[in-house]
Amino acid sequence: MTSPIRAVLPLGFPWQTPDPFLFCVYHDDRYPAGKPDMTPNASLAGRHMGQDFEGKDGWRMYHGSKTPGFPQHPHRGFETVTIVRQGLIDHSDSLGASARFGNGDVQWLTAGRGINHSEMFPLLNTEAENPLELFQIWLNLPRADKMAEPHFAMLWGKNIPRDERDGVQVSIIAGALDAHRALAPPPKSWASRADADVAIWTLKLAPGAKWTLPPAKKGTNRFLYFFKGKTLAVAGETIPVSRALVLEADVPAAIENGQEPAELLMLQGRPIGEPVVQHGPFVMTTEAELRQTFLDYQRTHFGGWKWASDEPVHPREQARFARHADGHTENP
Repeated sequence: MTSPIRAVLPLGFPWQTPDPFLFCVYHDDRYPAGKPDMTPNASLAGRHMGQDFEGKDGWRMYHGSKTPGFPQHPHRGFETVTIVRQGLIDHSDSLGASARFGNGDVQWLTAGRGINHSEMFPLLNTEAENPLELFQIWLNLPRADKMAEPHFAMLWGKNIPRDERDGVQVSIIAGALDAHRALAPPPKSWASRADADVAIWTLKLAPGAKWTLPPAKKGTNRFLYFFKGKTLAVAGETIPVSRALVLEADVPAAIENGQEPAELLMLQGRPIGEPVVQHGPFVMTTEAELRQTFLDYQRTHFGGWKWASDEPVHPREQARFARHADGHTENP
């Protein structure tokens, strides 16, 4: 039988991704207890503030000056899928929308023609650590949809479909597994096209658990990231942790876990197959489009910034919520 494994790659920072994906990063920070203003109750001495990615003491401020996270920054031409496994994110954007989400929730944001947003990490617990664990995935948009209206969808954790059997749990953020179909992505997403075969799954395997990853369509790209555990076997080949597997999507992949719990992320999708011309947070298909993006941003700032701070956080007592640009509010 043909092996499903085409290559085994080390996990770097960020992780390598296949078309239609552009980027995938895994954040795992053990933040200390927070002060009453939800900032770290710890010294910030010795940190490269504004660019704190070193992981001193097990956590990072990233671009935040007081609160950890990512103050206002622009995007155009793609989508962000933010899967928050532990901790909370406070979202604010140039359309006036805002949200607090986490502890299993997913935000799926179509940047489209352009948006400014901030993603800050409020440290609500004043008595103990504030762990934060998340994936951020960038999914490309085809040229026809790069100038779509910005839009975000909240996939609240309790509503995300899960397949659980024989020591294996699969959470289905995009795509379908047997009778389990993911919640709807934003309408202009590449994942909203049935023939795009997009799937984003997280997998948890108990020690010794066995499961077979079912085949997808021929021509689909599929990567499997083994980010927690010790070892597992895929199609009989022993794989150590911190590896990415490039798989033949149309070939089933038998997985047998070792003696420690294991966690994996799967990204798959039919490639868009268009040129990618990128400069930081702008992703277009031609140099001319990229130049126009810079001009547009200088002129409009993609709607400006409606918040008093570049790194706004919501009130401590605020529960998880999402307030959309049209004013409607949803709660998990």
